Amino acid sequence: MKKKPQPKALTVIRTEAITPNMQRLTLQGEALGQFPLGCEGSYIKLLFNEKGGTEIQGFSEDNRPVMRTYTIRRIDLQACTIEVDFVRHITEDLQCGFAARWAMSAKEGDTINIAGPGSISNLNHEADWFFMAADMTALPALSAKIRNLPEDAKGYAVISVITEADIQPLDAPAGMEIHWVTELSLVDKVRELEWQEGEVGVWCACEFDSMRALRQYFRNEKEVNRENIYISSYWKQGVAEDGHKAIKQKDAELNEQ
Repeated sequence: MKKKPQPKALTVIRTEAITPNMQRLTLQGEALGQFPLGCEGSYIKLLFNEKGGTEIQGFSEDNRPVMRTYTIRRIDLQACTIEVDFVRHITEDLQCGFAARWAMSAKEGDTINIAGPGSISNLNHEADWFFMAADMTALPALSAKIRNLPEDAKGYAVISVITEADIQPLDAPAGMEIHWVTELSLVDKVRELEWQEGEVGVWCACEFDSMRALRQYFRNEKEVNRENIYISSYWKQGVAEDGHKAIKQKDAELNEQ
């Protein structure tokens, strides 16, 4: 019988606004020392009770925590810490729920339970070039993935941010052209860039409707092999995470037919 996952208790040791619309929390806990190597860019689940508080009673059929998904931007296994970024721009469309509200008011010493980590697919590092795209919700994952590309990697990273002040430094190979987008849509900017020769490795994560448009572009118009594409939606406009999860699952089923 499969064991129920056990919550891992973490403590906030630092919180800072790194751009006007991005808050970074550093969390610490002994359990993080057991996380696998190379889990930067993977996800964790932040656990809340039904009222949005962080006090939970574990996992059970009668008491299931509300879970919200976020990315491990960076991990230090020796210090048992992780960095997690939260979009500060609170609207009805983007991260207006439990996790964002908690992160914006969190202070040193606050605690939260998590589950995970869960992994996402890696880029094919043997590709001739790379095409990456993300909005602000996926910027932490992109920053981890681009940091681990081969030193001689070339290609594009297109990132949609709310304002120019939300542009932040990225540790990326010199051959990767970084395009920050504030005026055009993410999809429009991706489509206007010149397609390069050779086998491409694609990594995209963004809002659901943008994801579908980019999937159409890469798979159907550019005929990129599915094995060379990771593309995912991290949220859907006007829909909470639980609703987005159901929509995402149905879309995946239809897309496999």
